[in-house]
Amino acid sequence: MNGPVTFDELAALMKARAGLSVDPREMERRPDATFAEFDLDSLGLLGIVAELEKRYGSPLGNEAEGCKNPHAFLENVNNQLTAAGV
Repeated sequence: MNGPVTFDELAALMKARAGLSVDPREMERRPDATFAEFDLDSLGLLGIVAELEKRYGSPLGNEAEGCKNPHAFLENVNNQLTAAGV
């Protein structure tokens, strides 16, 4: 799995890890919408971070876990993966 993590992938992870059905286009259209607005809590976000770390074989750290919205999360994760050469 190379390339940036997308809104589609994040929506699929939210479904798999937290049981939430979220339209990835809605997340993309609403840059200031928080994870809470999509009903994702911090535990659900931790699960998503853990899954991405497993998939990409690269630690993401506390910065990703602290992101409050999907846009910031994807930017942070993709920057970290790029820096790690993934």
